[in-house]
Amino acid sequence: MSKNNNLDNLSRDQLCQLIEIYSKNWLALDGVWFQSIEQKLGMDEAMEHDANAWRRFTIIEAKRIKEFLNLPEHAGLDGLIQALSLRFYANLNKHEIIIKDNTLLYRTLECRVQTARSRKGMPFHPCKPVGIIEYTGFAKVIDNRFTCECISCYPDITDKNCNCVWKFILND
Repeated sequence: MSKNNNLDNLSRDQLCQLIEIYSKNWLALDGVWFQSIEQKLGMDEAMEHDANAWRRFTIIEAKRIKEFLNLPEHAGLDGLIQALSLRFYANLNKHEIIIKDNTLLYRTLECRVQTARSRKGMPFHPCKPVGIIEYTGFAKVIDNRFTCECISCYPDITDKNCNCVWKFILND
């Protein structure tokens, strides 16, 4: 039985729809507070606060997912694949994962944040600096042997076929 008895009466399809709604709500909150600071104090100040928030949030998110999945301390590539698939972003952004040897490429093919900013006539979010914090921190919680590199992310786009590409290397 859940803490919210109303959830117990929902079908699997309804629960899946609700997860999508919750994911969109989470991303909307992330965007609203960011844009509030951006509009009042500028992009640099907003990015500083965004980095601080993600430095803490990504660890919280990864620890909860790791515990939920009951992953071992060194979960490896399989653990990272499972964990990435359960992040809030996984419900919102179209992505693909490519594995080669001890390397995982995570490619965001459609990004809800950049699509929304474009639709509103806003400049793209320069997410690379925060993405480095976010993806590195997340991967290190799943398995501290990971290193993370940005291959392509705004403002440094090197792959025009997607919004961003992150490379995770499992070191021995």
